[in-house]
Amino acid sequence: MDILKSFMGLFAKQNESVLGIDIGASAIKVVQIRRKRGRAVLETYGELALGPYAGIEMGRATSLDTPKLIEAVRDILKESKTTTTACGIALPLSSSLISFITIPPVEEKQLKDVVTIEARKYIPVPMNEVMLDWSIIPKEDVPLTDSEIASGGADGSLLPDQKKKPQDVLVVAIHNEYLNTYQSIATGAGLQPSFYEIELFGAIRAVIDQGLQPVMIVDMGARLTKLYIVERGILRSSHVINKGGQDITLAIAQSLSIPIADAEQQKRAHGLKGGPEHKELTELITVNLDYIFYEANAVLLAYQRKYAKNVGKIVMTGGGVLLRGLSDLAKVSFQTEVVYAEPFSKLVTPAFLNEQFATAGPEFSVAIGIALRRLSELE
Repeated sequence: MDILKSFMGLFAKQNESVLGIDIGASAIKVVQIRRKRGRAVLETYGELALGPYAGIEMGRATSLDTPKLIEAVRDILKESKTTTTACGIALPLSSSLISFITIPPVEEKQLKDVVTIEARKYIPVPMNEVMLDWSIIPKEDVPLTDSEIASGGADGSLLPDQKKKPQDVLVVAIHNEYLNTYQSIATGAGLQPSFYEIELFGAIRAVIDQGLQPVMIVDMGARLTKLYIVERGILRSSHVINKGGQDITLAIAQSLSIPIADAEQQKRAHGLKGGPEHKELTELITVNLDYIFYEANAVLLAYQRKYAKNVGKIVMTGGGVLLRGLSDLAKVSFQTEVVYAEPFSKLVTPAFLNEQFATAGPEFSVAIGIALRRLSELE
């Protein structure tokens, strides 16, 4: 009887639904999935603009207080008809400090102490104000396992061939203040998160395949554009550009003397494909994108010079990349392959909605990546 109960409990656990939640500057995205026959199956998903909760236009970046965010999370869970509270929650990149450090070869039992001491040199706040996490970056001549690649990195332990060499370490420090805020949001919304994860790791998990060549992810949000260079599933470089989709909208509104809501509508409707009658609109969008792509190219070239290897592909993600003609401009700027993120391809979805999912994909990369990690915890 005990064996039967254990088996039934395992079966129920593996069929449990889980949520991935991404609270962005301008919108909240949620994705609910479960596992069926070894595949992650989409059950429901949704997006809720935060602008109205701040009394501003949809699509605008906000800085809502905790009660308002709790209200918004409750609303999107209700609207999306989610049926579980088991979840993971993404933390904004701005809540963390990310550093790449090198430490001397030490015994594994000494790693934690050595990393903590070295990390103090790179983290400009008292260590008691942050939660510290870290992971060893495998050397190039030590192959990663499939599980390490799929999880977005090694688990922090040393592989045999690495123990006698200096170690590169990815260090992540999360501000306790941000963590406490998100814990309050989760509690207020009735959620039961098993983890909080920096958004970039969710994005990597959702949009990167198991290739070996370096890839740059360009994640354009409302307020910021984030750049991640990933090699063999491991984050190797990150950078933030203080310009996003909202800046393009505001530039259009100011230059054309139109309401912000109209500027957003024109941006989405025409993008860079407005034709001669929308020449000024096209020029305004192009100028802002050129700035972002110039900064991204500088990061890309610096990486290529440092490691003497080419970044073979650019993956565009985030709601800000959903502009007509953007990929064509990006290809000219980066002079390499440019693709849109397709995170829904990692889920079983209704075939008749494939086109809709392909279009919505870049906006849901983080939420899907978070949900996939939460689902993996049930295995």
